Formats: sequence, C-alpha cells, structure tokens
Amino acid sequence: MADTQLKLKDHLRESRIFTSRVIVAGVGVAALVLVILMRMIYLQVMSHDHFTTLSQNNRVSIVPVPPTRGLIFDRNGEVLAQNLPSFSLELVPEKIDDVDATIKALGEIISFSDNDVSQFKKARKRSKAYQSLPLRFRLNEEEVARFSIRQHQFSGVEIKARLMREYPHGSLAVHALGYVGRINEAEMKVLNPADYNGTTHVGKTGVERYYEDILHGDVGFRKIESNARGRILRVLEEERPTPGHNIFLNLDINVQRAAEEALQGKRGAVVAIDVKTGGMIALASMPGFDPNPFVNGIDSKSYRQLADSVDRPLFNRAIKGRYPPGSTLKPFVGLAGLEYDEVHGGSEISCIGWYQLKNDEHKYRDWKKTGHGSVTLDDAIVESCDVYFYDLALQLGIDRIYEFNKHFGFGRVTGVDILGETTGLLPSRDWKRRVKREAWYPGETLITGIGQGFNVTSPVQLAVGTSILANYGLHINPKLVYATQESGKGTLEYLPLEVVGTVPIVKKENWDYMMESMKRVVHSHRGTARKIAAGATYTIAGKTGTAQVFGIAQEEEYDQENLEDHLRDHALFIAFAPAEDPQIAVSVIVENGESGGGVAAPIARVVLDAFLLRKNTRG
Repeated sequence: MADTQLKLKDHLRESRIFTSRVIVAGVGVAALVLVILMRMIYLQVMSHDHFTTLSQNNRVSIVPVPPTRGLIFDRNGEVLAQNLPSFSLELVPEKIDDVDATIKALGEIISFSDNDVSQFKKARKRSKAYQSLPLRFRLNEEEVARFSIRQHQFSGVEIKARLMREYPHGSLAVHALGYVGRINEAEMKVLNPADYNGTTHVGKTGVERYYEDILHGDVGFRKIESNARGRILRVLEEERPTPGHNIFLNLDINVQRAAEEALQGKRGAVVAIDVKTGGMIALASMPGFDPNPFVNGIDSKSYRQLADSVDRPLFNRAIKGRYPPGSTLKPFVGLAGLEYDEVHGGSEISCIGWYQLKNDEHKYRDWKKTGHGSVTLDDAIVESCDVYFYDLALQLGIDRIYEFNKHFGFGRVTGVDILGETTGLLPSRDWKRRVKREAWYPGETLITGIGQGFNVTSPVQLAVGTSILANYGLHINPKLVYATQESGKGTLEYLPLEVVGTVPIVKKENWDYMMESMKRVVHSHRGTARKIAAGATYTIAGKTGTAQVFGIAQEEEYDQENLEDHLRDHALFIAFAPAEDPQIAVSVIVENGESGGGVAAPIARVVLDAFLLRKNTRG
C-alpha cells in the first residue's frame, strides 16, 4: 500500500512530463505565430499593391459621363434640334441578382413596352456589367414619385436625369435634319468605345449623322466612392465631358415651312439654293414624318405604317429621288447649241407637231398636237417646243450634249452634306456601250434633248444645275451647314466655300440670251409659267417641265382622265430670281402632278416669295 503511494507521487517524473509538454506547446504556438507573422508580411508588405487595388475596386468606380450634344440652328438662329432634361429609369446589372425578375417587378410600378425591354437587353449584351443602362426614357412626375416611394426595394435601380434630343418643329425639315436614335449592335462595332462610353444615342440620318463627330463631343468621367448598397458617398476625381459643337445651317426654317406647306398633300420635293454661296436654303421632301418618336425607339407598329406607306414618307426624295428632268433640261441643251454655234438667236425651224428622222417612219411627237409653227430658240424655250429640241439635239449629237451638260453637275453626286445621295444619270455613248452593251441610236439623242430617255436626275442636282446657270457657270458645292460654334463661345467658325470649277463660256451673250428666254417663260403672255408672274415684285427666270412615267405607243394618246394616279406625268419647274441679280435657285418636282406650269411653278413662286420678300440674315 505504501509502495503504491510512493509510485504515484513521483514528482520528478511528473515535472519532466509537464516541462516537455510545455516546450512542445510553446514550439507549436511559436510556429503558429511565425506563420501568422509571415502571412501578415506577405499580405501587408509583399502584396500590398495588389490588395490595395482590390480594396479600391470594392468601393471606388469610374463612371463615364456622356457629353451634351451640340444644338442645331437655322440661318437666322432658330433652334431646330435641342436637348431637354428628362428622367430615365436605369439599371446596373452588376448590382442586381435577377435582372429579369427586377424588370417584371418594375412593371408593376412603371409601364414600359416590349420594345423598351428589347432595347435594354440589346444594350446589356454590348455593355459592361457595371454600366447604368436605361430601361425607360421620359418618365413623367407621377412615375418618378411612384418609384421613389419603393426605390429601397430595388437594389441597382435608379432614376437618372438625362438630356434627350428633341425636335421642336416636329416633321418640319426632317429629311434635312435627320434624327438621333439608340445605338444598335451594328453601330457599336464601328463606333470607338472610348468615345461613346456612356452614350446611348447616335445620329442616324441627315445632318445629325453627317456631322456626328462634331455634334457628339468628348466623354468625361467621375471616380466615385460608394458604400456597400451602391449609394455614392463622394466624388474622388472628375474630368468634365467636352460638349459637342453647335452647327448653323443655311436652311431658312420659314422658307422650308413655305415649301412643305405648298407641297402638302402631294408627293414631291423642293430644293432652294443660295446662288452666291451654295447654301441650301430649303430641302423639302414630302410627305415627311415626326422624328421625335425615333429618338428613343419607335414601336414596331408605327414604324411599319411609315415603312409600308405607298407615299414613302421615310424616303428622302430631294437627294435620293430619280426623275427624268423633262423640259427643264432644255435651257442647258439650248445653251449648248449657242455655245457650239449650232444655232443662233434668229435660227428658225417649222414645228408641225412631230419630228421624223430620215428613213424612219417613227414620229417623235410634240406636246402640242397642232405644232408651234415657225419657232426660234427663244420661242422654243418660252413655249417649250419639243420639235425644236429634237432637231437641235440631232445637230449637237449625244457626245457634245454629254460633254456640255456634265459641267452642270448632271449624272453625279453634288457633294451635299447628307449621306445617301443618288448619282442620277447623264447618258452617253460610252455609258450605253459599257452598261447595256449596245450601240447608241439617233432616236435616243432626240429624246435626250428633251430630258427623256435615259436621263435621270434628282431634285438637288436639278437645283445645283440651275444655280450654276444663274451664276454664269460658277459651280459651288451645295452645303446645309455654313458654320460651327464651340459650346459656351459666341464665335462662329465658318466653313469655306467649295468651288468645284466653272463652265467654259464661249460668249457671255449666249448666257444672257438664255436667261432672257427663261424670264419670258414666266413674264411673257406666251410663257408656260405665265400664271405665277401675277403680282410678282421681282423678275423670275424659269422653265417648266413634265416627265413621262411610262412610254406611250406610237398610235396611242395620253389619256389623262382614265389614267391611274401613279402613272400620271411628273410636274417639274426650275427657276432663279431676281433674274437680273440671282440670289436663289429653286427646283420643284411633284410626282404625278402632270403640269409643270400649273402645279410645280406655283410652289416655286411660294418659295421665292418666302425668301425674297422678307429680310434674311445669316450668322
């Protein structure tokens, strides 16, 4: 019993065991402390830069700030395109667990269309997760209030104030101005992401598209600090965006309005050009459309109504329309005859109502069945005698007609600052051989001389040709924009005139002769446009024209009463005024209008009055 107690009380052994355990534990603790210290050194010293960056990204973000788009003014300072403040409902996908569920829940508070959702999803595919994307634009005050009450339920959703494009005159001048719209996938592939970061809209048509680089401006940014709920605490750094430049148009909105009102209910175009500068005073294509619904995405039903309309309101007839010039080409052919010395002022021929080539039974008819009798070049212009120009065209030949008329811009783009302009067609022997692989025939020369056959032009080309004629051969490129202005500054930067060249003049008196004849078209009692001279306080030089939509067989007649509207002749008129010192040149085309003197010419008179009978300033 005593021996057992002695064994249990071996203090030395117990002391040794305890000491060894303490040492082991101490070594273990020291090892753990060393590991922790090494980890701390790694985290806080060796990896300091890396983890500092991660920490900053958790609470600091860089937000792009889109620039304010430049404004558009007419020649008298009238605002044509502006930016209005608007509230938009926006989502940041990165801060939302279930975007689709959030959109569905938002639909119970604020109404939005399927198109809105579709546009949002398209934008989401091409944007970064941290970017704020608009779901609905132009919220009203009631919608803003409804969301504000329940905003705490929607993490990553907020209402932002944006400046949205607005066209205060609605459809007026839409084909000249164009419009902006949401950036689509195709555009995103060609736009520089750095330049359009945070931007939702881009110019689609008209000067909005052509001058996109000038109007857009440069993107800025904000480096912001936010808390875990995404609320902005402070702005750490900011680089303000550079606003786009304002642009000033040669367009006179009052003349533009007069042109469109005169065309109301018709399909056609009016182009008016400042003869001295090439400035586009009016560029009207009717019918038009309101561009405002296109800014944030027009609904598919409304778009289809416009796209499928037989009147084609989306089609810019002024620069894309292709029409035979008809008799409006006669002054140019007549001038060619004078300059090439094939005719002179006193040259006469007999018009019996039709014209025949030798050894050809085909009769090329005049618009006047009974003929005009004995006519000079002046008579042929004033009364628009076809037979005279059949004969003159044959004397000139297609090669000289082509060579002379190409100086007036026919058959090529004018260089107007809108995309999509058609080239038109000035036919030639080489063109027919190259394109149709056929020889040129004399009969084709005859109908070319009266602006029919293969001849095709656009209203803007016809206006430019008229301006060159009024300017004694000086060819200036037509322009819608005449100046730009840096935002916040009053100084205008004027665009230079672009002189293309001059038409070679053999004798100035030949041009004087033609201009006098064109004056008599309006101011003579025999003139085909004499009706528009009534009450005029200035002189007008002009030329009427009609252009066939389809060919008529030799023994058939044009049956006006039984002809469907879309098959009726087009009505045309060109003019410049005042005739003694031309300031403005105008071309008018009314589709299926039939009478150049009765339908197209009165429209031109309205436009001329609107410009010449009121004070016009620029700049």
